[in-house]
Amino acid sequence: MSARVLDGTAIAAEIRAELKEQVAALGFTPGLAVVLIGDDPASSIYVRSKVKACEELGIASTEMRPDANLTTEDLLAIIDDLNGRDDVDGILVQLPLPKQVDTKRVLEAMLPSKDVDGFHPVNVGKLWTGQDCLTPCTPTGVIEILRRSGIATAGAEAVVIGRSDIVGKPVAAMLLQANATVTICHGKTRDLAEHTRRADILVVAIGKAGFVTADMVKPGAVLIDVGINRVSDAADVERFFPGDTKRAETFAKRGSVVMGDIAPEAFAVSSAYTPVPGGVGALTIAMLMHNTIKAAKLRRGQQ
Repeated sequence: MSARVLDGTAIAAEIRAELKEQVAALGFTPGLAVVLIGDDPASSIYVRSKVKACEELGIASTEMRPDANLTTEDLLAIIDDLNGRDDVDGILVQLPLPKQVDTKRVLEAMLPSKDVDGFHPVNVGKLWTGQDCLTPCTPTGVIEILRRSGIATAGAEAVVIGRSDIVGKPVAAMLLQANATVTICHGKTRDLAEHTRRADILVVAIGKAGFVTADMVKPGAVLIDVGINRVSDAADVERFFPGDTKRAETFAKRGSVVMGDIAPEAFAVSSAYTPVPGGVGALTIAMLMHNTIKAAKLRRGQQ
């Protein structure tokens, strides 16, 4: 039996439709402020996608583009102003910040109640102690994919590869709260495959193309691929995607293809998997919109 594809794009569309109904029923307009420093093309595209999502759902968006040469103090003053604005429920500072800006100070200056990225230490602490809070968007998307796909987490052996503050640690905390037995693996883990072959649910977030191979996967496991990697070597494309004419055409046209941290050969061993693209990444902006609405409700005592 072939593995089931967990379609993140379809799940994201389902969530957005639900959120649009929620916004219409609120009786007020939630507001999101996005701060983008500099003119990084990838960040600009991502911010445009966020602003467009706000428009579609009926969320008011404020886009701020301060000068790339600003200081930490300049940005702290902007955050302070947004903290005090009643029309702003959520604040998102697009990372990475310029080298001269202290990212930690900026993130900690944000009101935890407006921290829609879920990175503030107060929200991190609440997540690990099982309290209601704003949680990081990508890990929240992982949990939504599992939940909406009917994949049981209670009692499951879950292994997370990657221990970043943005994905690895928070997704481990969420899986733990969903009653999974969780192992976190990383660069210093001994005999990694020994751990991954025990996993009923394997979440991979390390940023290495095709790192997890078929021999590292337990037959019937659910594979959640959080990695997004650009492969620009023709030999690697042929190795990972032998006989895949669509990928070959994309490579010939663009000089690269996008793939995750899990080698496609491993999907045949699994019972279900998230594709890249079209998997976890598709949910990140939907979960940001979810957090903005949640922040708006919490600020008004509605949740």
